[in-house]
Amino acid sequence: MAKSSSEDTELRRACEDAIEGTKQRILMSIRVAKSKGAWGKGKIGSKGSQMAKPRVIAISTKDKGEKSKAFLRVFKYTNGGALEQAKMYKLKRLAKMEVLSSDPSGCTFMLGFDNLRNQRVAPIQWTMRNLNDRNRLLVCILTICKEAMGHLPKVVGIDIVELALWAKEHASAVPKHHSFEDEDDEDTSSDDDSEVSENEFVSRAEEEDMEALLGTSVMGVGEAEVFSERLKRELHALEAANVHAILESEHLVDEVLQGLESASTRVEDMDEWLALFNVKLRHMREDIEAIESRNNKLEMQSRNYKALSEELDKLLERLHIPAELSDCLAGATFDEASLNTHIKACDQLGAALRGFDPPAMDPSFSKIRAVREKRAELDIIKLTFARKACQYLRDYFANSVDSMLNDKSSFSQRGQLKTPDHADFRSKCKKYARLLHHLKFLDRNSLAPLRKSYCASLNKLLRQEAREFSNELRAGTKAPKVPTVWFEGPNPNQNFDTSSIFEAYIKMLTVFIPLLVDESVFLSRFLRFEAASSDPPCHDEDDDSDDDFSTEIDEIALEMGQLNESLRDLLDGIQEDFYAVVDWAQKIDPLLCISMHGITEQYMNDQKSEVAGYVRLLLDAMEDRIASHFIRFVDESRHQIEKYDRNVKQTGVMAFVPRFALLATCMEQYIQGQSRDLVDQAYMKIIGIMFVTLDKISQCDQKHMDIFLLENYAAFQNSLYDLANCVPTLAKFYHQASESYEQACASHITVAIYYCFERLFQFARRIEDLMVTNSPEEIPFQVGLTKTDLRKVVKSNLSGVDKHIAAMHKKLVKNLTCNELIPTLWDKCKKEYMDKYETFAQLTAKIYPSENVPSATEIRDVLNSI
Repeated sequence: MAKSSSEDTELRRACEDAIEGTKQRILMSIRVAKSKGAWGKGKIGSKGSQMAKPRVIAISTKDKGEKSKAFLRVFKYTNGGALEQAKMYKLKRLAKMEVLSSDPSGCTFMLGFDNLRNQRVAPIQWTMRNLNDRNRLLVCILTICKEAMGHLPKVVGIDIVELALWAKEHASAVPKHHSFEDEDDEDTSSDDDSEVSENEFVSRAEEEDMEALLGTSVMGVGEAEVFSERLKRELHALEAANVHAILESEHLVDEVLQGLESASTRVEDMDEWLALFNVKLRHMREDIEAIESRNNKLEMQSRNYKALSEELDKLLERLHIPAELSDCLAGATFDEASLNTHIKACDQLGAALRGFDPPAMDPSFSKIRAVREKRAELDIIKLTFARKACQYLRDYFANSVDSMLNDKSSFSQRGQLKTPDHADFRSKCKKYARLLHHLKFLDRNSLAPLRKSYCASLNKLLRQEAREFSNELRAGTKAPKVPTVWFEGPNPNQNFDTSSIFEAYIKMLTVFIPLLVDESVFLSRFLRFEAASSDPPCHDEDDDSDDDFSTEIDEIALEMGQLNESLRDLLDGIQEDFYAVVDWAQKIDPLLCISMHGITEQYMNDQKSEVAGYVRLLLDAMEDRIASHFIRFVDESRHQIEKYDRNVKQTGVMAFVPRFALLATCMEQYIQGQSRDLVDQAYMKIIGIMFVTLDKISQCDQKHMDIFLLENYAAFQNSLYDLANCVPTLAKFYHQASESYEQACASHITVAIYYCFERLFQFARRIEDLMVTNSPEEIPFQVGLTKTDLRKVVKSNLSGVDKHIAAMHKKLVKNLTCNELIPTLWDKCKKEYMDKYETFAQLTAKIYPSENVPSATEIRDVLNSI
């Protein structure tokens, strides 16, 4: 047998979830099918019926102290398969319970509630899955009704006795209930007996009558069949008597039927009137509810408008500025005398404008018309005042600078250098610092033309001062005669002093660089470029956020961009006067570029402030110009050295070698402990072209190439010996020249030795070559290496060896122009010769032991005697 849905715990839990929060509990839940029939008794399959829909009927109770309430709830399924409540009925209103006879299975029934009789809707038919489910539900409902109301609803189409017998057999399937409360009546007591019996559906009197009748009828009857036959006969007799009585009272029946038809017609008419009245009453109730809802909304709107009006009055009062201050800001006059009054008015105007921003005002208030009108009024006053104030300040700056330009005593004059002094001008400008602060808050865009006007006026003054100072500085400095060509013409004179030129350049930097930095700093502060000068927003300590931080970063970046633009307008063009001094000093003494480059780099490194950025750019441009002048001087020097290479035979030490030593000495004096990069680059370029030129010149005379190279490289080393010990770059080229010198010496010595002793040392070389593949005993038997050949070689080169050595010495020193090199060169030659001869003596002693060959000691004595 299939399990009943009333025992489905999941179904009961779903029902409890659907009524969660109602403080009710589910006694029974069971699945049913819902359909609607026609008026009267529904007929299964008739046109009035509709398709059945799945539903769940649940019996729920709600505790109320010692009593409880009982409800019948109808649940339907949602699209998601969950249960939701569709209808709820109070069981105390249950008046009728009818099982439809049109359903042969007996599983379809209707429930009639007394508070639903007047509704013109078809009654709902409920169909169970089987009779057991139907009986469970009906027994549960009847039991609860009896306990809750003290009487049962009318039961139609079902035998109450059979239902009671079924309840006895399935007592465990019927839930037990106790003390229920009727909302409208007094508490109704219920039987303590929890078991369901037919006594619950049949009164005590009816039960006694039935027992008496059964007892009387059974007396004297032996068998049940006889008693049954007797009852049938009595029943037929009673029916016949009833039919006869009905036929005799036919006219009465007709009168009753007519009365019933008349009453039925009136009832139908009254039902139509009641339905019509019900519709009108429903519409009237809806209208009344709508009117009440509108009245409530109007009352609430009226209260809100009144509260809003009060808040607006308070808000506008807080944003109000006095009429006299408003007239002052919007007036047509603006002068220095009224400055304090305008500052005071700006304070109140700024406070009123900040009142529109959070947290002073809720953002939702900004859309209110009164607030927008007030904001527009203050904006007009703000823009009018900002335009008027900016125009006044532009004229003030221009007039102040023009008065300073017209005062010629403030500029450098002939025979007198005048240091610029802007203290008085800055003092006058500082009086308007607070006004500028307010202008930045009131109208930030108005500061751009004001800054341009200030920078243009002050730039005109600065350029005039720098021009006059530069001209007088050059005119008042005596320029000595300084050689500008170092590697052509006569030897340059080193007796010159250009310190006054360098001091003039330092004077220019000392006077104007601090002035330009001070003007840059004053500009950044006076025209409110500092990001910290703007009014900080009012936030709580815990209200900081990344958005606020990023906004502040963007504002700082914007301020720095505007500052750089204003600094460019302030200082643009003043570099030309610095360039004039640089060009003037370079023409007098190109080597001054070294000192000027170093002092300029030092000044540039000293400028650490952000607002001095354009001054650093100015110094950087000057440094580049100085470097370009010096590079041009170096390139000209290289070109002068290259002119020595004319494919013409030249001997002796080239003039550019000692001249470079003089140039290097002067350049080291100009460095004075400053950066060496510029000078080291010059060394590398000049010495590089010197070595290349020496190699090219030496190629013109292959015969005397070694003599030319060793003399020039020796001169290079001698002239730069002291500087190479303290200058790393020169030391590197000194070692390179030393290597080239040694190579030239070795080549020249070899030529001199082989010039006089070629046969001797070639004989020794042939012996060395053969010893690789032959034993010493076999070599005397080789062609050209016999003992006879050895005697011939010894006779030709070692007979009168002193004469041969003297010839070698003569060959060595021939064509040398530097006699200082002869002792060193002869010592190198003797050492090289003795090394070669000792090798020859060892070979002959090993291969020709019987031959008489002069020893190395004898030859050394001869060498030392020359």
